[in-house]
Amino acid sequence: MAKNTKLPRGVRTTKPYIWILAIICALLAVAVILTGMVVFIIYIIYQPRLPYLKVPYAHLDKLIYDQSGSLDTELAITIVAENGNARAHASFSDLDFFIKFHGIEIAELVADPFEVQKNSSLVLNYMVPSAMVPLDEGAMTAMDAALRSDRIPFDLVGSAKMRWRVGIFLSVKFWSHLSCRIVFSYANMSSLGLDCSSKSH
Repeated sequence: MAKNTKLPRGVRTTKPYIWILAIICALLAVAVILTGMVVFIIYIIYQPRLPYLKVPYAHLDKLIYDQSGSLDTELAITIVAENGNARAHASFSDLDFFIKFHGIEIAELVADPFEVQKNSSLVLNYMVPSAMVPLDEGAMTAMDAALRSDRIPFDLVGSAKMRWRVGIFLSVKFWSHLSCRIVFSYANMSSLGLDCSSKSH
């Protein structure tokens, strides 16, 4: 006569789906480790550097300000896209910057998508005229003080999307932001102590 065998009391069998979950988790852990190793090896080989934007030159070509509070300007600004990667091209898109005085937008700088070759740079020269822009009371007060002190501040703010490929499989995308105050001397219209870059310091 056949007899039923029973496990001792308190002993439980592991259900099959528990084993399946454990195997899946182990495979995922191995995949994560292998991915990390591949990324590390690619980094060691390529030593990627973040592309960035900088402003090496700015000049105030014209500034007309009347007592009614209207401001008319023209600025020459050079933006340089830098790609320090020796093994990868970099692409830039959605570049959009604003020039502001006391929070009031007076001009916009844009550019079509472009690429920067390996270990190279690309220069964007802008002549930025503005129509007569009405200033509010606070901006008028700020402009009066700026003219008296011979220090005229403008803010350059905006961003651009950057992308470059590291190795065969790894593609890196990020937004690069500029937020700089550019100060001009009204006496000679030149910029003072220009230091404007999206590069991390």
